[in-house]
Amino acid sequence: MQEVQKTNSRKKFILLGVTALSSLGMMKVFKGSKRKKPETVKMLSQDGKLVEIPQTLLSKASARKISDKELQQWIKNK
Repeated sequence: MQEVQKTNSRKKFILLGVTALSSLGMMKVFKGSKRKKPETVKMLSQDGKLVEIPQTLLSKASARKISDKELQQWIKNK
């Protein structure tokens, strides 16, 4: 009789441990599913509107700032 109780308590202990581990895993999944807002950069479009573009779409080569003269000429040409 005592051996039956030992196996039952072992099964309960193992079941409790598995349940606890799976609960922790599920909490991490749901907690990590929140999406962060991507960093954006404000830029001027060709028609003169201010737009926000995700920083991941910009390349490092185009990171050069233009002068005021270049900006005025660019807007007049369009």
